[in-house]
Amino acid sequence: MKRILIVYNPRSSRYAEVKKEVLEPIHSLKGYIIGKYEVKPSNLDDNINNLSKLLKDGDLVISAGGDATGVIAANAILKSKKDVTLSVLPFGNFNDLARTLGTNTLSEILDTGGRNLSSEDRKLGRTALSVSEEDRFGQAPCQKLYPLEIWVDDKFFRYATCYVTIGMTASAVYLYDQPKMRKKLRTNFGRKISSYTELAKWYFKNRHKKQFLPEFTLNGVKQHPKTSDYAAVNGRSMARVMKGGDDFLRPHHFRHETDRLTSFPRLAKLMIKSIFYRIPGTDTTGDTLEFTNPSIVELQAEGEHTILKNIKKIEIKKGTKCLKVITN
Repeated sequence: MKRILIVYNPRSSRYAEVKKEVLEPIHSLKGYIIGKYEVKPSNLDDNINNLSKLLKDGDLVISAGGDATGVIAANAILKSKKDVTLSVLPFGNFNDLARTLGTNTLSEILDTGGRNLSSEDRKLGRTALSVSEEDRFGQAPCQKLYPLEIWVDDKFFRYATCYVTIGMTASAVYLYDQPKMRKKLRTNFGRKISSYTELAKWYFKNRHKKQFLPEFTLNGVKQHPKTSDYAAVNGRSMARVMKGGDDFLRPHHFRHETDRLTSFPRLAKLMIKSIFYRIPGTDTTGDTLEFTNPSIVELQAEGEHTILKNIKKIEIKKGTKCLKVITN
């Protein structure tokens, strides 16, 4: 009997929606073992380790949360070395991984958006939770997702499915971890407006307060001393509004970009290009950032903020492992 494991965070701003749209209806699904993994209030690595120990070959893992919950699920699957399929539902603020995979509802995961339903089923309003077992999970299209690997001082740190940023944009993500901000985001009305308004306030208040990236070289080339940001883009979007591409389907390549985003005109130019066309960048097979002196560096992968201390080198490259993911 196949297992479906739901990964969710009860402290997330949209947990009430997860409970109503995923946790409650999933119990009507017959013929499967349904399990749950509740993200613990410890740290990312603990959750990755704990979840990886629960996985078995043939499992379907459904991440019902934001991108940080998706990071836990993806890293746990890769760490487990099991034959596990990942699917993602968008219950976060930006949902870049769900946008990359194109999955929005439980039915889309279990019956690929109703495409396997007959016309009579649709008339009756039937979904994957009410059709026969042979019409459900197993027919959803799967693809291979090639994640990014992050290495810090020659030690493996984490996988990232969609993007990694280092510098000011990583520092800004810390804003969303604050209790006041999380309380705002629990209300449906104006959630996206609140996200971007608070981010803009943070930017104008903090952009000149510190050097966000210490002096460094990228692949042996010395970077401009006012460079504030490095980004590696693998998925179809970053921060929801910025367009990426299909590099997640490529086994060896991704795109990178460095810029001086403490300058508002440069930031505005980047945003216009990214929203209406694509995030500017250069194709690469791997990047090495080497700092002139051991440094404190802020890094974020899919919204998960980390402060790295006394760091000499960060490497970003395509993973040698791939994820089996459900797409729509």
